[in-house]
Amino acid sequence: MQTEISWTEIAVRLACTVIGGALIGIDRGDHGRAAGLRTTLLVCLAASLSMIQVNLLLSVAGKAANSFVVMDLMRLPLGILSGMGFIGAGAILRRDNVVVGITTAATLWFVTVMGLCFGGGQIALGWIALALGLFILVGLKWVEDHWKQERYATLTIVAGPNGPMENEIANAFVAAHCRIKFSSIVYGEGGSMRELVCQVRWRGHAHETQPPQIVKELAIRFHLVKTDWRVFGRQ
Repeated sequence: MQTEISWTEIAVRLACTVIGGALIGIDRGDHGRAAGLRTTLLVCLAASLSMIQVNLLLSVAGKAANSFVVMDLMRLPLGILSGMGFIGAGAILRRDNVVVGITTAATLWFVTVMGLCFGGGQIALGWIALALGLFILVGLKWVEDHWKQERYATLTIVAGPNGPMENEIANAFVAAHCRIKFSSIVYGEGGSMRELVCQVRWRGHAHETQPPQIVKELAIRFHLVKTDWRVFGRQ
């Protein structure tokens, strides 16, 4: 970091910050995330301005030779990073079995560091960070959408008196290459109705919310009274 900077250098740093923060923000806003263009841009600018302020305060003109001994200017950007931890935590929400906002929180943390790079004068590093960030958010999103991974869901089955037994359900899921574990079984009056709650694990795409085909086949085959499928997910 230079000890003295001109207003031209400040303008270049701010311009890079605005472009980088805006590109990340446009991607987030396009996907309907809570931290869209304005939020991402403000966070990036705040980080950049904090580093520019530190850089301006580093000027040695008119200061004693030992002034750097008592100056701890890096507390300002460090405070910015600490504050982002609170904002990031507030962006993460849990709705029933679905956790949302993790990528948004990570993006806010990322643009903060990117803003610190631009504001501190590490322009090349900032542009590299921007390129990597866009690749991760855009390029790897395509990979995630086409990559089969382990998925988890809760399946609730209400069966009549002639409904399937637990071992029949388990064997059907094993044959379909799914794993199942019963967490509770509730019997109705006289044992005429049974409610089975189980955890299912299978391999599928991240965007899929529909149950595997075996669930539909069981509902038709055994004339199940009710099937309730709830996917565990994250964003």
